[in-house]
Amino acid sequence: MGPDAHLRPPPAPHRPPRLSGISGSDHIALTYDDGPDPASTPSFLEMLERQGVSATFFLLGEFVSQNRSLVAEMSAAGHELAVHGWDHQCLAWKPPGRLTDELRRTRHLVEDLTGIAVLWFRPPYGVATGRGLLAARRAGLRPVLWSAWGRDWSRRATPDSIATKVLAAVRPGGTVLLHDTDRTAAPGSWRGTLAASDVLLDRWHAQEVSVGPLREHWDTTAP
Repeated sequence: MGPDAHLRPPPAPHRPPRLSGISGSDHIALTYDDGPDPASTPSFLEMLERQGVSATFFLLGEFVSQNRSLVAEMSAAGHELAVHGWDHQCLAWKPPGRLTDELRRTRHLVEDLTGIAVLWFRPPYGVATGRGLLAARRAGLRPVLWSAWGRDWSRRATPDSIATKVLAAVRPGGTVLLHDTDRTAAPGSWRGTLAASDVLLDRWHAQEVSVGPLREHWDTTAP
């Protein structure tokens, strides 16, 4: 697990619904953080293609710059790409000016690689400081966290525990947080997330629940 894993907060019901990824629809937004990772992300792309589902991937700029062809492949497969920061350092430790520059740099890099506008920003560890939210706005990004997660980064996480935690917390209109890499998590944890994702998608398909990226969660043309 990453050295700053203790910073990961639980979902906070007192947050504004939009910031927590909650919409008024019956749609569930499926999101993955911390990529792209050539060791694991392709397995998620294969699983999602098999399931016929698109997701939103929150990317770290430093790894976008190292894996440009993978990022282009993710976009070409129909997935929505978003900004998770240039690195995974907590926003509270960054000067506002530097943060704004890093968010813009990451956004522009992704847009240059894909030709598609980037809309969303999710801060590392879910630490949404006032300065961080202002920096996101200055970078032209809309902050969004999550309403359900599987604690898939934990050493104790299993496919069953991940799926159980998500299903216990998610509601219609909710946003699910998972990770397509173990870069800031327990080594090999992404394999449990991959298996849990299959279980979750099978369940939602059986229940005829609409699942997809954040761009399908709200009217993204609204300010």
